[in-house]
Amino acid sequence: MAWFKRDKKGITTPTEAKKDTPKGLWYKSPTGKIVDTDQLKNNFYVSPEDGYHVRIGSNEYFEILFDDNKYKELNPNIVSKDPLHFEDTKKYSDRIEAAQKKTGLKDAIRTAVGKSEGNDLVVACMDFAFIGGSMGSVVGEKIARAADYSLKNNIPFMIISKSGGARMMEAALSLMQLAKTSAKLAQLSDAGIPYISLCTDPTTGGTTASFAMLGDINIGEPGALIAFAGPRVVRDTTGKELPEGFQTAEFLLEKGFLDFICPRNQLKKKVNQYLNLILNRTVKVVA
Repeated sequence: MAWFKRDKKGITTPTEAKKDTPKGLWYKSPTGKIVDTDQLKNNFYVSPEDGYHVRIGSNEYFEILFDDNKYKELNPNIVSKDPLHFEDTKKYSDRIEAAQKKTGLKDAIRTAVGKSEGNDLVVACMDFAFIGGSMGSVVGEKIARAADYSLKNNIPFMIISKSGGARMMEAALSLMQLAKTSAKLAQLSDAGIPYISLCTDPTTGGTTASFAMLGDINIGEPGALIAFAGPRVVRDTTGKELPEGFQTAEFLLEKGFLDFICPRNQLKKKVNQYLNLILNRTVKVVA
């Protein structure tokens, strides 16, 4: 019998035979553009349709920056404690444990050393997936230790910020990390070791008030939100309408807070071009 001659109307596929479309095949950007996920990955997680830079974590940034994705992770097993026995909707200790299980990360930052275009580079990269990239004692300690590694081995240092701000569950202990990290970066400056800051979406709160804005060169990703307080808080506090594009990387570049904005597919070349210039190494021209 031909397929169009049916005894019964409609499709009668048994429930157990029905198949769902696999998740993760497509990505939809905020502007509504649909991108194949493999195409997105091959394009440095940037939508080729509209240039939107998708949020990525330390794994992806290490892959972009380090040659052949080879690197040595520094201090990988430092974890947060709960000295204040903080509890809101759940215990802080339980929140940490849940975040570790969900993300596979120990905390909101990873640090590593490897070769980038053949030259040594220490990179500290924040992960927004871990409690909103919040800055607690572990973040400050790992940045401090990574800076010490740079000082001891005379290697340029780079921090990739992606954070909602200080971690409220650690209260004053979290705020102390602003001074701690700033002091370490001052030591790098005194030793003449370059420090590069890359601000990605979002870079807010205590990170902006400390290490994110202290680079010898401050770079932003296209369209990134970079601020101390978010636009909603500023609007509610001042009672005024905000300028168009307020607190985007482009707005901050115009106001002098950033040195330049770098698309992700040029990041590795641009970072090394700057380091070659400041360290009097052979300069490779980047188109």
